[in-house]
Amino acid sequence: MVNFLLKIKAELENLTNLQPQDGCDDPNFPYLFKVKCGRCGEVSQKETCVTLGETIPLQAGKGTTNLVQKCKFCGREGTITMIPGRGKPLTQEISESGGFSPLMLFDCRGYDPMGFIFGPGWKVESIEGTKFEDIDLNGGEYAEYDEKGECPVMISSLEAKFELLK
Repeated sequence: MVNFLLKIKAELENLTNLQPQDGCDDPNFPYLFKVKCGRCGEVSQKETCVTLGETIPLQAGKGTTNLVQKCKFCGREGTITMIPGRGKPLTQEISESGGFSPLMLFDCRGYDPMGFIFGPGWKVESIEGTKFEDIDLNGGEYAEYDEKGECPVMISSLEAKFELLK
């Protein structure tokens, strides 16, 4: 069992609590990333999509997983199981300190995740309390104006990393 913790970082201007639309354990939020085979080292050409709400029974009949995939190069099968409850919103304090916030924990067997892709389905709130929902971060940034707080808001310098937990 090898666990990888997905962590995110961004510059938040007049914003706080960046997270998936329905929270860090959103069952419909699509986590998109490439996978690297643990046997041959081949990296998938296309991104893999994993969601908490989609489960597949394991062949051994014990439990479920969120992804079963065969390596196109060596044929080895691997699984990725999402473990909810570890994610936290990226706050303005963490952003200002240059830190990363944990988003999701993945139990990976046979594959290593890499290259998380920011896409649609995010939410954030201004420091004045205005909520911005269904944000698409595919372009790498987000800018808007908070009418209530009378200030510009922005998400930029998005970064993600998978940290190996031992």
